[in-house]
Amino acid sequence: MQENTKHIIKAISFTIFVFSLLGWLYIVAVALVHPETLNIQLTHLTPWIREDTFGILCFITSFFSFLLWNLLKETEK
Repeated sequence: MQENTKHIIKAISFTIFVFSLLGWLYIVAVALVHPETLNIQLTHLTPWIREDTFGILCFITSFFSFLLWNLLKETEK
């Protein structure tokens, strides 16, 4: 893989990690303050996704994007 492509993928994966981690932390805060709202839908635009499902998806996304970022960081050495 070209060095320029690695830098782009690394930057994108770190950005995805940060934003998905923030989404997960938001759901954690909601669970602490208003746990009764976790089973309602997140938005009217996507009726299939609930707040708790969004938290799970954010956690999984943050895990794998952080893993990818670390793997690409280790290959630079």
